[in-house]
Amino acid sequence: MSINTALATTEVGGERDRLDPTIAAPVTNVAEYGFEGRFEDWAEDARYYEYSKAANPIGSGHTSKVPIKAFGRDLYADGPSRIIPLDLSSELGIADGPATSPALVANFMRIRAGERIATNPNATSQLYYVISGRGFSAVNGRLVRWEKGDFLTLPADSRATFHADSGSDAALYWVNDEPLLRHLGAEATEPRFRATKFRRADAVARLDEIASRPDANDKSRVSVLLANAEEEQTLTITHVLWAMFGLLPPDQEQRPHRHQSVALDLILDAEPGCYTLLGTRLDERGNIVNPTRVDWEAGGAFVTPPGLWHAHFNESGAPAHLIPIQDAGLQTYLRSLDIRFSDRR
Repeated sequence: MSINTALATTEVGGERDRLDPTIAAPVTNVAEYGFEGRFEDWAEDARYYEYSKAANPIGSGHTSKVPIKAFGRDLYADGPSRIIPLDLSSELGIADGPATSPALVANFMRIRAGERIATNPNATSQLYYVISGRGFSAVNGRLVRWEKGDFLTLPADSRATFHADSGSDAALYWVNDEPLLRHLGAEATEPRFRATKFRRADAVARLDEIASRPDANDKSRVSVLLANAEEEQTLTITHVLWAMFGLLPPDQEQRPHRHQSVALDLILDAEPGCYTLLGTRLDERGNIVNPTRVDWEAGGAFVTPPGLWHAHFNESGAPAHLIPIQDAGLQTYLRSLDIRFSDRR
């Protein structure tokens, strides 16, 4: 459908001046309304840029890029019970709190045997993955048990305490969208989904079923996408977060793809020889040009920036598993995810 804007001027009797922004409006005598002297200026913070100088603030350096960054298991392998933010706020130019990406913060949680940690972020979406150990959580007065390999998602206004069992220490990977709420100046008060547990046994059984298919290794990824029943439109684990439980089989390459969401990748089991290549463009054969290599570390994590092509390789001879967590629930809702796949097979 086309719209003829010229029609508007003819329909108002040719009074073109009424719509011409370069001509000021007629002066009004505000004194007759009793408002004289009460009007404020409000113009001191206004700025005006020529289009080409401000259309791409990331390219110009005004907005910093999301870096490729790896975080090792040594951050939480021992020591007292604590939360360890994977903090890139300085690199991202964020001054009001920790952030791993503009919208998300990832954390390692270490809980010593018999101890506990409380959480209560200003976040609409939280995801916890149990790296090791077992225990239980009290969430707004309700109790749920968890163990290695389980996922928990908590909605807005969730006050939680995580207790490790007395027999062993526990470690969790925790991602939430508190940086997004801080940026918006908003407070998360309305839950958009119910607290949900994704059991290890269920996720593993589904992944095994997918991996056993004859054409499994022809797919871009061998994986299970975790979703909440409430998210029928985005098919994601929350309305903001996206999570995948994936397998990288031995002696396999998972070909390049890219998306506009940031991926906060947790590596589970991986032997030396597993790695990811990342880069800005592909050659004519679908390979990443001048890639950056990130070697996988079991129990470690790394950041995949938005828009970069990335491919996974396993030259170790043993299977490896990973869990990427993204803000792709939000990106999908905004219709801006723009996921693309290499044509190479």
